[in-house]
Amino acid sequence: MLTKRLSRRTFLKASAATTALLSVGTFEFKSWQKIHADEKTNLTTIPTFCNACSSKCGLLVHVKNGRVWKVSGQPDHPFGKGKVCARGHALASIPYSSDRLTQPMKKIAEGKFEPITWEQAYKEIGTKLKQIIEKNGPGSFVFINDPRPTGKFYGPRFLNAVGSSNYFGHETVCSNARDTGFNHTIGGIPGGDVANSKYIVFIGRSYGDGVRPASVQALIKAKENGAHVVIVDPRLNNTAPLADEWLPIRPGTDLALVLAMSNVLVTEELYDKEFISNYSVGFEEYKKTIMEYTPEWAEKITGISKETIIRIARDMAKVKPKAMIEQSWRGAFGSTYANSVDTGRAVALFNALLGNIQQKGGYIFGKSPKLGKLDESIHPTPPEATIPRVDAEYPLVSHHTGVAAIIPQKAKEGIVKAALIIQTNPVRNYANPKYMIEGLKSLELMVVIDIQMSETASIADYVLPEPTYLERDDVIEVTPGVKPAISIRQKVIEKVHANTVPADRIFTEIAKEMGLGDYFNFSVDQLNQAMIAPLGITLSELKKKGTIIIDDPVELGVVPKLKTASGKVEFYNESFKKAGFSPVVQWMEPLVKPDSSSFRLITGKQSYHSHTFTANIPYLIQITKDYNSERLWINRTRANQMGLKDGDLVEVVSELTKSKIRIYVTDRIHPECVFVPSGYGNFSKNLTYANGVGFSYLDHLPFHMDPIGGTPMIHECIVKIRKVGV
Repeated sequence: MLTKRLSRRTFLKASAATTALLSVGTFEFKSWQKIHADEKTNLTTIPTFCNACSSKCGLLVHVKNGRVWKVSGQPDHPFGKGKVCARGHALASIPYSSDRLTQPMKKIAEGKFEPITWEQAYKEIGTKLKQIIEKNGPGSFVFINDPRPTGKFYGPRFLNAVGSSNYFGHETVCSNARDTGFNHTIGGIPGGDVANSKYIVFIGRSYGDGVRPASVQALIKAKENGAHVVIVDPRLNNTAPLADEWLPIRPGTDLALVLAMSNVLVTEELYDKEFISNYSVGFEEYKKTIMEYTPEWAEKITGISKETIIRIARDMAKVKPKAMIEQSWRGAFGSTYANSVDTGRAVALFNALLGNIQQKGGYIFGKSPKLGKLDESIHPTPPEATIPRVDAEYPLVSHHTGVAAIIPQKAKEGIVKAALIIQTNPVRNYANPKYMIEGLKSLELMVVIDIQMSETASIADYVLPEPTYLERDDVIEVTPGVKPAISIRQKVIEKVHANTVPADRIFTEIAKEMGLGDYFNFSVDQLNQAMIAPLGITLSELKKKGTIIIDDPVELGVVPKLKTASGKVEFYNESFKKAGFSPVVQWMEPLVKPDSSSFRLITGKQSYHSHTFTANIPYLIQITKDYNSERLWINRTRANQMGLKDGDLVEVVSELTKSKIRIYVTDRIHPECVFVPSGYGNFSKNLTYANGVGFSYLDHLPFHMDPIGGTPMIHECIVKIRKVGV
């Protein structure tokens, strides 16, 4: 069986590269400071928050002579805790990138654009969008946003103004499966109180790769307090230095493992009976089903020994409620396999069996402050759109995120006619870019707001340049937590390119052209002041501090009414039954399986890259090149059998395409899969540093979607590997 206790030597080997990379990620700024140490006077320090990932950690930006000097962390920010990762440091260079979009552009031919004025852009876009909606109905228009506060406010407001319900986030390729499972089982996505936990299991989740400083600090504290940490992952990821054991599970079988661990808790009556009695529904139906998923059964599927499964379940029960399967993000059940939604359900239910909800060391649903609204008598709110969404065939998925991956299909079918996309790159971030391009090109109107010419922007009808996150004001950000926080992003330097315009103004001006300007007759400052007014905070105070913690802590030990249909944990789910799926979580096979001559292609994050946009930051892509970290991981035994050695150039072959890449031969990966890091394979020629580095697993992924969560099932892909030149 593939179960490995981790020695200190293994820790050090696993972490050496990560440590080196993170230090290199900050090297440029440290060197700059040292060289110019005599110029540290007359610095202006302005708080804002980062844009390198969805954590949006608090920053202190130090400005000298109108230019960014360096960034440091806001000590009070709940996610940053005064720290800045490599991405956060390097992203501060983005205002000065030579690849910036500097003026609005209109497509005049395939791959060719001409500059236009903003007035022309607003008028043409507003006129065309109005005509499309009048002819095809408001449901023909969609909006796709990255997880940024301005888009999350202005996008839905603009959609409501035109009568469309079609708001989409990037979660379709990130966390939709997990979110769907958790939302219908325990009513939302809690935070794990890792720092106070005594036993933590990570399934496909890595704090050493998907870095959030506060999470890393919490895990370190947990280890200092004697916590036991288990990594469940086909690949020994970079959380290894803080782990006690690694379970190199067969890819796609995490659901079987969790079902078997749940079986142990139920059959041995180790679960929290009082919690289940008071705060759940449908347990008896669940109990009947879970009895068949024994550790012996799971051993054959997962490759993890029954003894290990039993031991871990029992040990977690001994320290409950201070034990958890960490809630993850994308991991092994965010958008990964055909069974990922049920894995999410199973994980949520396992934690419920531990009785850890709203308990110290367990799952905690954080608070969010109640924000104010604009004065309706002056700033009217558009009526909420009620028409069906274009992804209505996925009724279990939250409308706050949606199933964006379906848009190219709906465009090909003629249902979606127009799209507004803001600083997200579906052509490169979603499955099968050829299919995505074909679908988006069939739109009658496609508008992209971005700072660089991404692959998606390259095929748009209009490309509208925005200032970077350091050159603009945004809508406030709320961070839920045991103590919630309010943060603000504000302009810290003047615009490097004067003809860039922030998204809030773009929405406003297009709305005016469509006769909807009354719904946008306010500034970002006015909006922010109205939102924070009930909290007794002034805008000037928030701008001065950057982040303010709201002194209204969660009361631990008190289980709230959950946001499920019953208000309780749902072991039996009527919503799933109504949608045509099993009301009780059950085993489901992965969609595909490799044979002895092929591999499952899997992927994951690196600590110094986010999605695809950081690959065009020279400091970060240089880390990739210096450490050859775009390489394909392959198991040493399989490599030896194939006559491959470390550094060989191979061809990755799937049903869709071929890619060439050098390999990294290692014992740190399951023999049935190969791993390639995400974020590479950019093919926009306008991205000087990113273009042509590595390849993307998405090129090999067929356009298929799981029927429950609408995710592209990013690990359901089979490839063959062969040495180039043989």
